[in-house]
Amino acid sequence: MTKRAVLALADGTTFEGRAFGAVGETVGEVVFNTSMYGYQEILTDPSYVGQIVTMSYPEMGNVGTTPEDEEAGKPHAVGMVVRALASQPSNWRSKESLDAYLKRHNVAGIEGLDTRRLVRHLRTHGAQMGVISSEGLSPNALAERARTAHGMEGLDLATGVSTKTPYTFTAPSPDVFTGIGEAHPQGEPRFDVVAYDYGLKKSMLHFLVDVGCRVTVVPSHTTADEVLARKPHGVFLANGPGDPAAVKGADRTVAALLGKVPVFGICLGHQIMALALGGRTYKMKFGHRGGNQPVKDLTTGKVEITAQNHGFAVDDASLKGKAVVTHINLNDGTVEGLAVPDARAFSVQYHPEASPGPHDARYLFGRFAKLMAG
Repeated sequence: MTKRAVLALADGTTFEGRAFGAVGETVGEVVFNTSMYGYQEILTDPSYVGQIVTMSYPEMGNVGTTPEDEEAGKPHAVGMVVRALASQPSNWRSKESLDAYLKRHNVAGIEGLDTRRLVRHLRTHGAQMGVISSEGLSPNALAERARTAHGMEGLDLATGVSTKTPYTFTAPSPDVFTGIGEAHPQGEPRFDVVAYDYGLKKSMLHFLVDVGCRVTVVPSHTTADEVLARKPHGVFLANGPGDPAAVKGADRTVAALLGKVPVFGICLGHQIMALALGGRTYKMKFGHRGGNQPVKDLTTGKVEITAQNHGFAVDDASLKGKAVVTHINLNDGTVEGLAVPDARAFSVQYHPEASPGPHDARYLFGRFAKLMAG
């Protein structure tokens, strides 16, 4: 028998539905994602730490879950909101239903509410803290709990999800049918790359290996001297959660690396590179989350459809004379890419590895390899 559940937002707005996944209560920033599929990759993306993800597409769970699609070893989102939950998955790759998967990982969900209304509300009033509860508390009490919860600004979440010790990664992208990758799709690794783990996704490492990299993943607090002592061909700045300006020492570390070795940043790594150059970042109203964000490459005029997940952005005015803005978002004009040619560094706000898609921007990993090859 399903239990009644309530989603309460910090501004007092409440929604009623049915509990799925773990029964209980969870608190997080309520955001929305416009992707039609890929919910398991979304839930396990460490960028979603501390967030309750609303899926705008109405039906979720129809393909179940499988270990091969995880971006990390467990979900990092703290809650999930869907319009209609498919109780019986229909996909040959499925090993477990979405409901059972969330139960096993103790992640609360709510289904059966009007997600269209919720998404429109968040677009109008902004992403905000919220509570999912099936504990029977009054909606007003839950809204008050959401109102007093700490928001994302000023939180260094990246350090909390970063690896504690360095490790080496050499596995290429697996075949979707077998789950196995070729030993070395480009031959033996040509480049040694150090990847800063601010909350990276596994697929980013696969794509670095696919272009000939042996990747050493290091904790977010690793110093520039420690990285340079490894004599890498390049440094990769990964994605991650929270406020880029709050990641302890990251901007100073990246500033010390720029000009000494090629640097490629994605998402949070892009924002940290901007801070290292003396730029600023700011909290967006509701962010960009989904697989349909149009981005224009100003260097070629080409438009790419991209996957994104971020709630902070780079202030382009703060980078005048310090970096070249190479990409912009066609929906709102925000900065989507930077380049510092003299320092052999570039970054993008979106996710070129884009698991499960789109794949328009995967060429950027090849661009990084060419930069390292000289």
